[in-house]
Amino acid sequence: MDTQGHIKRVVIVGGGTAGWMAAAALSKIMGKVLDITLVESEEIGTVGVGEATIPTLLNYNRYLGINEQEFMAATKASFKLGIEFVNWKKKDHSYIHSFGITGKDHWSAGFQHFWMRGLEENITNDFGDYCLELVAAQQGKFAHLPKLGLNYAYHIDASLYAKFLRKMAETGGTKRVEGKIIDVGLNGESGFIESVTTASGTVVEGDLFLDCSGFRGLLIEQKLHTGYDDWTHWLPCDSAVAIQTEATSDPIPYTRSTAHDSGWQWRIPLQHRVGNGIVFCSRYQSDQDAIDTLQRNIEGKQLTDPRVLKFRTGTRRKHWNKNVIAIGLSSGFMEPLESTSIHLIQRSILRLMQMFPHTGISQADADEFNAQTSYEMEHIRDFIILHYYVTERDDTPFWRQCKSMDIPDTLQHRLDLFRETGRVFKANDQLFAENSWTQVMLGQGMMPQQYHPIANMMTEEEVTNFLAHIRSNVNKTVAQLPSHQDYLQQYCKADDDFAGIA
Repeated sequence: MDTQGHIKRVVIVGGGTAGWMAAAALSKIMGKVLDITLVESEEIGTVGVGEATIPTLLNYNRYLGINEQEFMAATKASFKLGIEFVNWKKKDHSYIHSFGITGKDHWSAGFQHFWMRGLEENITNDFGDYCLELVAAQQGKFAHLPKLGLNYAYHIDASLYAKFLRKMAETGGTKRVEGKIIDVGLNGESGFIESVTTASGTVVEGDLFLDCSGFRGLLIEQKLHTGYDDWTHWLPCDSAVAIQTEATSDPIPYTRSTAHDSGWQWRIPLQHRVGNGIVFCSRYQSDQDAIDTLQRNIEGKQLTDPRVLKFRTGTRRKHWNKNVIAIGLSSGFMEPLESTSIHLIQRSILRLMQMFPHTGISQADADEFNAQTSYEMEHIRDFIILHYYVTERDDTPFWRQCKSMDIPDTLQHRLDLFRETGRVFKANDQLFAENSWTQVMLGQGMMPQQYHPIANMMTEEEVTNFLAHIRSNVNKTVAQLPSHQDYLQQYCKADDDFAGIA
């Protein structure tokens, strides 16, 4: 056991979404027993484009006692029921990966087996027609239903979310120090970080350091040289361009991802504007060409100049090294295809809370933290690779590379299992459930060779009625929902006065 004594002083290096999410959670839950300081520089911008989320953020906000209406008004948020994938299977084709559950499972087999039996009986409705969230998204409807009957997430203004959390964290006792860090003090014997020094000469000492410094990895990499596993042989996109535009129509309750020749474009509708961007591979497309492609495919007046970001998909070899824990982009980068950036921040924070090293740094804790984080990131990595690999597209060098690449054994097993049997599995603590894998595999064009024999226990009439009943219930429920825009206006109209803290 490598211990440094009781952990009282926590120093968070970097602000942005990761830094202030960590500060808000620590100050809310453990503020009475910790001295929490966040060091950030206004000179250093944040990436701030992780504006689409997944349903797990609802839990994080609940843990912190955040009022949903206040949060959504302050961040000018809209609701999100899923992601539409355009041109991914092939050009001029689209499908939606929605939240929630499709149809009705039997304990022995997922709904897809009964749907496939229906196809044999010439019942040709899309798989998504049996999903409440998906149909509501298509029709631009939303409302809260009893017993969390409609699964959802948010589109948020990430910079406003950071400001919202900053106000909360500072109210909870977090101290903010302004300044660019120019020196990091290291203990010569233990190799632990002892302090950071800003350009103005302010020295901030700590027992535990959270590296929220973004791609730079100021502590975890630049100082501790932790190492990085590069995943670009599986996920070759290494660049992005982001632009914000004025909204030209009411916000739709889903994110849109449109595949292009060398990557894909995101569209995230908020109450007051739209977030747009293109993720691309610099081997096949120049920055200027990507900017031109994006500008040709956006609507509304540009509110910001094109901003180019460079990244390397992969993961830090250790997320917890000595007395430093990397959170957010300093921990690794996963392209935002399935909106997992904020989720990974949240999971690291909650994991830290569960394993907080109150009596000193324990190597066993660090090892467990690292194992759990790596397992989670590898699962998400496989799910994202799926979108690129299972495709009919071979019209450009980029897509030919994606379609022909070697993939991780863990993903290959999932694909083989689904293709041969129609079965999907979810191991403990994996983010994406059976329905997510099924929607995307079917959406990308993979059809199983067989279905579970339990589906043949129904007669033709029974399977017809079973499927019709599910569709009828979905359609009746969606018909009663208000439009997404009407619901936003009455529930959480954007707070034009909220600017956070300058």
